[in-house]
Amino acid sequence: MINKKAFKEIKKKLGRDKVFDDKETLYTYSYDATGNHFIPDLVVIPECEEDVSNLLKITYKYKIPITPRGAGVGYSGGALPIKGGIVLVFTRMNKVNFNVENYTAELEPGVITLDLQNECKKYGLFYPPDPASLKTSTIGGNVAENAGGPRCFKYGVTGNYILGLEGYLINGDKIRAGSGIIKDVAGYNIKSILIGSEGTLAIITKIIVRLIPLPEKKELFRIDFNSLQKGSEFINLIIKSGIGPSVLEFMDRSSMEAACNHLEIILDKNVNASLIIEIDGNNEDVKNRKARLLKLLDNKSVLFYMSAENEKQEEDIWELRRNISPAIAKLRPKKINEDIVVPIYKIPETVTYINGIARELDLLIVLFGHFGDGNIHTNIMVDPDDENEMSRAEIALDKIFKYIIAFGGSLSGEHGIGISKKKFMHYQFNEIELNLFKEIKKAFDPESLLNPEKIF
Repeated sequence: MINKKAFKEIKKKLGRDKVFDDKETLYTYSYDATGNHFIPDLVVIPECEEDVSNLLKITYKYKIPITPRGAGVGYSGGALPIKGGIVLVFTRMNKVNFNVENYTAELEPGVITLDLQNECKKYGLFYPPDPASLKTSTIGGNVAENAGGPRCFKYGVTGNYILGLEGYLINGDKIRAGSGIIKDVAGYNIKSILIGSEGTLAIITKIIVRLIPLPEKKELFRIDFNSLQKGSEFINLIIKSGIGPSVLEFMDRSSMEAACNHLEIILDKNVNASLIIEIDGNNEDVKNRKARLLKLLDNKSVLFYMSAENEKQEEDIWELRRNISPAIAKLRPKKINEDIVVPIYKIPETVTYINGIARELDLLIVLFGHFGDGNIHTNIMVDPDDENEMSRAEIALDKIFKYIIAFGGSLSGEHGIGISKKKFMHYQFNEIELNLFKEIKKAFDPESLLNPEKIF
């Protein structure tokens, strides 16, 4: 509980319209996309950097835990106030300032990802990172998790477009990491430590992103296969061909079926896997690479393909992919959503292994994701009230994580660790490495007040 003296100081310093302790608001900010929830003692919605600094000085004095939050759409529990305390919600801090001549933009953390992309287009610019939650997720949340998305194969993750960060330490002191220039190697690379730190080290209040010219042309394809194995093998064929797509997405039968049912679309009974491929660049380059792709489509493993001829058809293809998560949530009461990563050449083998685990343990496991960069979204669909099924799901997770780590994979490609994967961290990192993480946390936040109980 927050003592009355601290509560009064916070309300006086920030104003009553930014501080909430009513039950409805506390519950609203108690959960995220994991479905877990922890009730905070207070919700604070700042409107400027000064609000953040003032709040942190008070919370540090009274040793109050504080959990930063964007849109709450994360799948690892990173925005959950496990220790109660304060949830710091950034939705009102959503200003954008462009420097078109420098190909940069300064953003507050509450900017919605899709809003930034749409604003960029007005200047002929492009911000590539595009997590599936781009219509709701915030830039601050993307930075906290180092979010990816379908375009990762060509363009990389959020961190590849962050030039600089500004924010505050737990005691309210301001820090700057990086700057608004592309080449800056002075000092330790604190910026990269903060990116993907899941809000455990500092509160970010300004983000300087790098922008690039908007591609002149793009072509989008959907390619269907009669088997999961053939679809995953075709990915390697695409990569080896040197076509260099900007997007290389994969969906299995169960994910497509769920999305089609959700959207009231009929799915061909012979389709067991599908790829979404996008090629972008200048007109001539796209034309040449499209021709090379069309030659590959003579492959006997291809069941059907379509090339989007207009924006409506493009949206139809993306609508199927982006509706998978909400659609599969209808299959079972709970979705255990993991985002493992494997070396690209290991994709077919890993897909086969996971399907074998599903059969062995009698579980529904839905696969889709950014297979171009080895990021396989592995969704174990369960009933949390079925103890036996939950036990089998835990066994499946343990087997899958051990399997992928054994050949150089990773527990997470974009969702982060949060609370959902922290017990598996010792599979990927040894004791020395985990202790280094803890020492870094201690250097930034010695009393573990900032987003406590996350990652390890």
